[in-house]
Amino acid sequence: MLDLILDSLRVISLPTKTNFRGINHREVALFEGPQGWAEFSPFLEYGDSECAPWLACAIEAATIPTPTLVRSSISVNATMPALNGEDEISRILSTFPGCTTIKIKVGVNQEEDLVRIATVRKLMPDAKIRIDVNGLWNVDQATKFLEVCGDIEYAEQPCATVEELRELKKRINVTIVGDEILRKSNNPFEVDLQGAVDVLMLKVQPLGGIVRANKLAQHHKLPVVVSSALESAVGISYGLKLAASIPDLNYACGLATGSLLSSNVAELEINAGEIAVSNVVPSFTGLETSAERYEWWKNRIMRTAELLA
Repeated sequence: MLDLILDSLRVISLPTKTNFRGINHREVALFEGPQGWAEFSPFLEYGDSECAPWLACAIEAATIPTPTLVRSSISVNATMPALNGEDEISRILSTFPGCTTIKIKVGVNQEEDLVRIATVRKLMPDAKIRIDVNGLWNVDQATKFLEVCGDIEYAEQPCATVEELRELKKRINVTIVGDEILRKSNNPFEVDLQGAVDVLMLKVQPLGGIVRANKLAQHHKLPVVVSSALESAVGISYGLKLAASIPDLNYACGLATGSLLSSNVAELEINAGEIAVSNVVPSFTGLETSAERYEWWKNRIMRTAELLA
């Protein structure tokens, strides 16, 4: 398996349109197997053990036939990074044509966060608003913010721990989506989400692939929403297949983040707020990294593959 990966390995760097998650370029590794191209793209700061499910997912994508899909296109949300200014927000929103649900990054500065939400509402008054906090608040901060931010579809990971989320649920009536609480767990099957989380966030790479993500959804018996980890079009296409394999999918998915990239290996076009499920054949022109970065990723894959073995 390692030979299959390394024989076709390509490492690319995708520039973002604005600072997102503290980065301006997204490095990813791609390789090809009998089922097509696959992506391995844990963020650069992740240790090898955290990378293991990402590599398991990539191997699954490259070598195992896609399970039965129950839909051919996926409704997607717009994603608003943590920035302000009406012109800039309008520019970002314009890259998500037809999307009527908007996920807004918040958590660092509550005053600026509230202004960002108000600006989005002004520009798109009929849109559904959801917020993503990445576990940055304590219970008091989350309670205060959710009491004043207005009507939202849900809050994604407002606090970091199960105990904090349970306490928050007691204080305020809001739909809570669990993300990091699941995908950063040593064993996401053992996390007790009862009374803490209403909806599961599924991300195909961090959770180890389509098969394992579906097993997690079945185990926890909660509604789900599928999102990305700012992957290239190759990784997003596999996330779309995960979303297309889920029988009951009642939320727009966070799989349109390609709109936040200035360049990509392929285009996944948004039509009327939806992206079609498809196989991607990447183009690498102008995107490949230096030999030094290639070696860094090759060594990372080799170390991670040892953990899977």
